[in-house]
Amino acid sequence: MNGLSLPVWLSGSNSKALAAPIIIVLMLAMMILPLPPFVLDVFFTFNIALSIIVLLTSLYTIKPLDFMVFPAVLLVSTMLRLSLNVASTRVVLTEGHTGPDAAGKVIEAFGHFLIGGNYTVGIVVFIILTIINFTVVTKGAGRIAEVGARFALDAMPGKQMAIDADLNAGLIGEQEARQRRTEVAQEAEFYGAMDGASKYVRGDAIAGIIVTLVNIIGGLAVGMFQHNLDFNTAVKNYTLLAIGDGLVAQIPSLIISTAAGVVVSRVASEQDIGGQLVGQLFAKPQVLYITAGIVGGMGIIPGMPHVAFLLLAAALAGAAYAVSQRTKQTGTAQQPDVNNTAAAAATAAPEMEEASWQDIVPVDTLGLEVGYRLIPLVDKTQGGELLRRIKGIRKKFAQEVGFLAPPVHIRDNLEMRPGAYRISLKGVEIGSGEVQNGQFLAINPGVVNGALPGMATTDPAFGLPAVWVESALRDQAQAMGYTVVDAGTVVATHLNHLITMHAAELLGRQEVQQLLDHLSKESPKLVEDLVPRLLPLSTLQKILQNLLTEGVHIRDMRTIIETLSEYATQVQDANELTAVVRVALGRAIVQQIFASSNELPVMTLDNKLERVLMQALQASGPDAAGIEPGLADTISMQTAQAAQRQEQMGMTPVLLVPAPLRPLLSRFLRRTLPQLKVLSHAEIPDSKTIRVTSLVGGQA
Repeated sequence: MNGLSLPVWLSGSNSKALAAPIIIVLMLAMMILPLPPFVLDVFFTFNIALSIIVLLTSLYTIKPLDFMVFPAVLLVSTMLRLSLNVASTRVVLTEGHTGPDAAGKVIEAFGHFLIGGNYTVGIVVFIILTIINFTVVTKGAGRIAEVGARFALDAMPGKQMAIDADLNAGLIGEQEARQRRTEVAQEAEFYGAMDGASKYVRGDAIAGIIVTLVNIIGGLAVGMFQHNLDFNTAVKNYTLLAIGDGLVAQIPSLIISTAAGVVVSRVASEQDIGGQLVGQLFAKPQVLYITAGIVGGMGIIPGMPHVAFLLLAAALAGAAYAVSQRTKQTGTAQQPDVNNTAAAAATAAPEMEEASWQDIVPVDTLGLEVGYRLIPLVDKTQGGELLRRIKGIRKKFAQEVGFLAPPVHIRDNLEMRPGAYRISLKGVEIGSGEVQNGQFLAINPGVVNGALPGMATTDPAFGLPAVWVESALRDQAQAMGYTVVDAGTVVATHLNHLITMHAAELLGRQEVQQLLDHLSKESPKLVEDLVPRLLPLSTLQKILQNLLTEGVHIRDMRTIIETLSEYATQVQDANELTAVVRVALGRAIVQQIFASSNELPVMTLDNKLERVLMQALQASGPDAAGIEPGLADTISMQTAQAAQRQEQMGMTPVLLVPAPLRPLLSRFLRRTLPQLKVLSHAEIPDSKTIRVTSLVGGQA
């Protein structure tokens, strides 16, 4: 039993968990205990191998979070180099008088082979490497990490809002939303950790200079005063050892710093660094041809190394020719042969047939036409991001409104502008816009703290000021308070807004029958008692359309059917039945407007105006034409002013009126104030408290 417990304890995740404590203990041991030269060689070799592994891992990393442990690796590798410096310094000072191999073969190799045994050359090379590492690579990587951390933190609220918007639109699930929120938080933490870890690298570069100077000065003192070496011998031995020791530490430090710069400076993409360099730097044959011409021209100048310049020019020209040929072959494969297609079509064309009823194409209930630049958004073979969003819109609409909207028929239209789109309802255009595929729309919600470079426009769904920006400015725009969305989201949001606005027109008899069939699976008797026994299907459709026209959802079909079954024996008018259904749905209507608030801030009519309208209603019937024109203008103007004050205070504009006046005022004010909700006293639940914010008609 005991023989099996140790391997089990050391296996799997437990052995991985021991790696960090073992490394820390080893680093402390190197600082305290003297190490023989052979052990130093092993650790120096391991340090070089570790730096190469880190650099190659950073080059093949797709996005920074794939190498999330990098800040910790940066800290551990820095401490490992400092521990090795301490251990090698002890050996150099105690055994340096014996010769250049006193501190191991690795330091000797760096001291002899890399700098030719010349300590003056070694000092110059060491200073150059230190300057490159400290002032260029480390400083640049630290600055990028600092800016990245700041922008990542500033952009977090905007990214969280975008995730919440996608979740509310049904485009992503709760699990994916949780994962994306975690990635946003991890990204901010990563750049913050990189900002702090880069300070260790800068400190390591400074420490390398100081340790090297201490080794030289201390070695001279030890060699001359303790071991009685002459000045030249002491300078040669200890300087070569110190410079070799410094180079052994400085080269891995430079490699690690380069890896840090690669990780923090790359832009998120689906390719690694190598793929991006080849795919973007050598993708345009025109650039390569021009470069080949310039290099070749320099090569024929007298005094230039002709062979080197002309060989490079030939290589660039050959690469440009290969790229252009590959581009032509790709284009030919993608474009069909127009002549052969036309000939085949002419050969296969049958005789002209007589017109028939099959030639009549039914009008699509919902249609979306796009220009040719937007085809990738709706093409399954090219990703079709907009197709997935439209599915999410229909699902969200069914969950919130209460019935399934008709499918959206999508087609391309080459007569439209390349980035334009058009949304139609029953063959008639109800909305249009133009987007820039590949760019992002930065929408100004009114609280931004700066301007962005780009093409100014307006949000097609809500008319807010916006600007089209490049993808590189996305995080900056979010940090400045803009709501940033891609081209597919712009079209999807506009479509969702229009579908919601025209929900009543989308509810046809077929959809009503499908609603009844769905309800009859659970309550067949309830449906049979109403349609067609008490009400025809057309009347039920009109009632549901009346509710949708005023923004009332019809999810609670059971309450609607039960209420109609109770009153249909007495009333057959669709408008009167709509009023009683609204009273039955009062709690849902109020919750839809005021959410969970118990206090309802509303506008009401002045008593005098209320009496005048009641008299006009009794005289002319429930028709807005019965209101005298001057009085109608006054009501419209004062209601608009009161509604504006409500919106400025952050409240939904709601007008509370007596039940007989509600249909009249709702129809009258709907055209000029579509955002206004008109409720009757009978629709307010008893548990709610009414707070009157303003009176309409007080000056009438």
